[in-house]
Amino acid sequence: MKKLTPVFIASFILTVLFILWGAVAPNNLESVSTSAQNFLQANFGWLYLIAASVILLFVIYLAFSKYGNIKLGKDDDEPEYSTFSWFAMLFSAGMGIGLVFWGVAEPVSHYFIPPSGDPETTEAAETALRFSFFHWGLHPWAIYALIALSLAFFKYRKGAPGTISATFYPILGDRVNGPIGKTIDTIAVFATVFGVATSLGLGAIQINGGLTYLNSAIPDGFSTQIIIIVIVTILFMLSAISGIGRGIKWLSNANIVLAILLMLFFLFLGPTAFLMDLFTTTIGSYFQNLPRMSFRLAPFSEEGSSWIQGWTIFYWAWWIAWSPFVGTFIARVSKGRTIREFIIGVLAVPTTFCALWFTIFGGTGIYLERFKNTGIWNAMEQGDYTEIALFATLGELPFPTILTIVGIILIAIFFITSADSATFVIGMQTTNGMFNPPLRIKLIWGLIQSAAASVLLWSGGLNALQTASIVSAFPFVFILLLMMFSLHKGLKEDVAQTNAPKTKKKKVF
Repeated sequence: MKKLTPVFIASFILTVLFILWGAVAPNNLESVSTSAQNFLQANFGWLYLIAASVILLFVIYLAFSKYGNIKLGKDDDEPEYSTFSWFAMLFSAGMGIGLVFWGVAEPVSHYFIPPSGDPETTEAAETALRFSFFHWGLHPWAIYALIALSLAFFKYRKGAPGTISATFYPILGDRVNGPIGKTIDTIAVFATVFGVATSLGLGAIQINGGLTYLNSAIPDGFSTQIIIIVIVTILFMLSAISGIGRGIKWLSNANIVLAILLMLFFLFLGPTAFLMDLFTTTIGSYFQNLPRMSFRLAPFSEEGSSWIQGWTIFYWAWWIAWSPFVGTFIARVSKGRTIREFIIGVLAVPTTFCALWFTIFGGTGIYLERFKNTGIWNAMEQGDYTEIALFATLGELPFPTILTIVGIILIAIFFITSADSATFVIGMQTTNGMFNPPLRIKLIWGLIQSAAASVLLWSGGLNALQTASIVSAFPFVFILLLMMFSLHKGLKEDVAQTNAPKTKKKKVF
């Protein structure tokens, strides 16, 4: 690439200024960003909920509509990757670190501090798993599916550049190549950097927690987390050099296998029958209560409102901030699949896997607390609340040291695949959609991501990570809503063109 694009320059300047702000005045950054977070959560929480639910309904409609048979590519294109590799890559990019971080912590937290009702009751236990399913189920994957589907359709079927702005051609026309389009792409990059930085920060915190759990001589704090970020940054840079067909693919396949093995260990070493009963019950409860949870706010309860803002609104903002990254990456590996196959695959398989994950990990944590009184909750509170949850639970199972080491390796590989995938995606978005961005561009964004994660940890730890997601995601909500209209119009035009008499097609891009 001979010339840097306007999107690269604008995004680079914005993110570097933010990083410098956090490095020079971390307390000021924390104060300002927290104020912004509180304002957005209090005044626009309803917008996050409505937007996520509307997007879910839209992608389900597309799957079963007349557009379901349209291929993401030419009519004779075939998928580039096997179904297993496809699932492994979209899953590793989509939620990896977060699942390991919150797998035990979230359900146990909801059990002791439920959204409503009394804590430590049967109702609290059932609600804890149901809301964990909700936060990691259909809604986030629908958000990912919308962006991925839009990018793949316009890229592979219409020959558009692989940028977010290119998906708006049906409603903006040639203006996607001007300032409006550049602004859309810059917002997408900014949201991606800090959405990914949130996950990288969570990964560093939990790896630190695991190492300290194994060896109390290792300090649990910012200095150790920075060392972890530096080491993992070097590793994902090496993976980025190898390219998507080798590094990301191999690591994703290895990671999904390792994650399944850890799940099976938990399932068969823990209360197996209890967990399978819990999964069956919670799946039914999840679908039964899905409409109510999707629009649940608590305007008459300050405590209930605070819970929703701290959990549901945070998650919806996190998924939205992640969506440009995950959506672009899923689009990159989904060429040749039909819209119906794509949507069913992206919604059903990851949602089922996440439900199993939270049942096995979170259900084990709740079982140990409710029937064995093992003190996992106390360990979480003493260990900075969340990162110790997985390892405290592992300590109650056979072979705790081996399982803890496996857990740390799993987090590290998820860390590498997420960061590696993100460098590719941001590089693509800042080079006018280049299919294989220059290595130096990917390395620059890799360093920026790691620096952003470090600054967020320095300025406020987990709270700062959550704040960054909510603030950076807000402007992208409007882009997602407009993207639905643009995609529908593009699909409608494609069907009309396919059914029209054969004439010479006008080149759009």
